[in-house]
Amino acid sequence: MLLQTPRLQITAPSLPAFAWRTVGSIAGVVVVTLLMLSPWYGYHRDELYFRMLGQSPAWGYFDQPPLTPLLARLSTELFGDTIVGLRVVPALCAGLLILIGAAITRELGGRTGAQTLAAAGLGTGMFPLVAGHTLLTQSADFVFWTACILFVLRALLRGDGRWWMAAGAIAGAATFNKHLIVLLITGLATGLLITAGLAVKGPRAVFSDRWFWSGAFLAAVIASPNLLYQAANGWPQLTMAATLSEPLNRIMFVPMLVALLSMGAFVIAVVGWLWLRRRQETRPLAIATLVTILLGLVSGGRADYVAGSLIFAFVAGCVPTTAWMESRVARRRVVWWGLLGTSVIGIVVALPLLPLPALSFSPNEVSRESVGWPRFVAQVAGVHRALPSGTIVLTSNYGEAGALDRFAPDIPVYSGHNELGYQGPPPETAQTVVAVGLRPERLRLRFARCESAGVIDHGTGVANEEQGLPITVCSGPRSPWTTAWPGFRHAS
Repeated sequence: MLLQTPRLQITAPSLPAFAWRTVGSIAGVVVVTLLMLSPWYGYHRDELYFRMLGQSPAWGYFDQPPLTPLLARLSTELFGDTIVGLRVVPALCAGLLILIGAAITRELGGRTGAQTLAAAGLGTGMFPLVAGHTLLTQSADFVFWTACILFVLRALLRGDGRWWMAAGAIAGAATFNKHLIVLLITGLATGLLITAGLAVKGPRAVFSDRWFWSGAFLAAVIASPNLLYQAANGWPQLTMAATLSEPLNRIMFVPMLVALLSMGAFVIAVVGWLWLRRRQETRPLAIATLVTILLGLVSGGRADYVAGSLIFAFVAGCVPTTAWMESRVARRRVVWWGLLGTSVIGIVVALPLLPLPALSFSPNEVSRESVGWPRFVAQVAGVHRALPSGTIVLTSNYGEAGALDRFAPDIPVYSGHNELGYQGPPPETAQTVVAVGLRPERLRLRFARCESAGVIDHGTGVANEEQGLPITVCSGPRSPWTTAWPGFRHAS
């Protein structure tokens, strides 16, 4: 007879109460703070790109699935086409992440103290704050990962296989935001297979549970539009993955992993992983956490790509950490000061709190690339206005194109960068071009005449990707745009 999923090991009535008062308060304060700070600095280049793509929703794009651009469209439609309106969604995602993280702690037996510790760590963690302040693909991705892990936990700990359906639904939906959820699924499958091979009863029974396979099937069905899009378009995500994989990512992986939340939170995460590994019923998830992090390292991806696994280890670690510190006041002080004290630098770096002159030295690329866009557009628009009707702007990256689309929507703008390169070349009638950020020597090979029109100076003094880039006016294309356009397309 096939084994059935074991009956409840931790039943719902035996779980501690959810600490709505403290956890909800922390989540609320974080959301309000993020919304208050949302106008500071300015749009990040990715936000401008998502806003631009969201104007023409599609099943997928060359460099990403459709959800984040769709969220940009939804947020600006509901709350206004402003930077504050765009950033309502990431702020809400940050609050939701705190609630889900505390729910995981509760699922593992953590009471009010442990849940509060988890909420405080997530509410002051550097990368959750970065993704809560700015609309990035990670904004929703953190929520998808933690929600999927929560439902897997419930399936394993409560012995109720129906939670596999919820986990499958979340995993499938996550593919519309980023395909990185595949790393988590791979890790979970590895953890279950290894523990089943060691004759651990719960994981062995999982594979004979119809709800488990139904959840896997549901995930595949929900994700199928993404798979169809990838297959129909030559698997562009594989091209992007190869493009984004860099040796530097491997070198910086561990330091970034430590800094994802804070040094104090990382210590608690290590404690949490060891605690999960020792418990038979959570060992599959301990293995999954390790596997996903190793996959992120080996693949050359950034540490924030697998941040969901570290977040899980942290909120799990809040349970044994709270148990350890409850007996002595000195221990409580060590834990709380260690967590919040090491979060201070991350908070200052993550949020728009540094003066502009200091941004050039900030490790937070998101902040550096969030300044100067209005002046950038004004400078390019000034050059464009002095040229004949029908002149177009050709940018080197999607951030520049998105900025022009936001602040000068009457100017026709094109770019060969990522998805924009696949949205078609300029019309053949375009004989004069304002090229931004493209090397003049390359442009002279493609146009009969090219003259410098200055360099970008966004006036902030921040050394970012745009400062000092050339502006070149070219005319007389040497070949039709349809022929020349593949030479302008590039991915990064």
